[in-house]
Amino acid sequence: EVNLEVLPGQKVAFVGDSGSGKSSILSLFMRLYDPWQGQVLFDGTDIRRFTLSSLRRQMAIMLQDSFIFNMTIRENIALARHEATTEEVIQAAKAAEADEFIQEFPQGYDTSLGEGGAGLSGGQKRRLAIARAILRDSPLVLLDEPTTGLDAASEQKVMAALQRLSHGKTALIVTHQLSTITDADRIFLIAKGRILESGTHDDLLIKNGAYARLWN
Repeated sequence: EVNLEVLPGQKVAFVGDSGSGKSSILSLFMRLYDPWQGQVLFDGTDIRRFTLSSLRRQMAIMLQDSFIFNMTIRENIALARHEATTEEVIQAAKAAEADEFIQEFPQGYDTSLGEGGAGLSGGQKRRLAIARAILRDSPLVLLDEPTTGLDAASEQKVMAALQRLSHGKTALIVTHQLSTITDADRIFLIAKGRILESGTHDDLLIKNGAYARLWN
């Protein structure tokens, strides 16, 4: 019994307590599972009518755990688009605020990373994942807790990279960090699998309800 509409180009955020259903909403968009009742529509079409590959080609996805594979930095970024040139990979890394730390490695983009990115900080892993998403260049961006667990300096760089990633895209963001979504076109406060409140940041503060209490 959740009804919501996201318009093209909008930045929409889902907030609420852990276990309230925020990530479940993203999982429905990605078809990690399908609804028992009702529909999820893209451009008016039930997403179950698309193949999984064609649906997910429309999405750049960044989850809380940014997985790094046992391959070079360049190959890790190019997973988003295998035919990408080295120059395109570098441009994506620059947009993701990752080029500077990559260049500090003796082998640069040809540096081999261990499984899970041993030796990289959380912020560095996150920026490589953002570079991957930027290179993918999909119209829909799904972000699940993109800044959780980062220190202030890393969070600032990741937020700058996320702004570039979501520019001109339709962005759906799940977060506990309310300070990162004050510019969202619409914020949905989820509680026990239901939409409790919705509106812009300023609208929800004026309502002085559950969102305002979270903010305070």
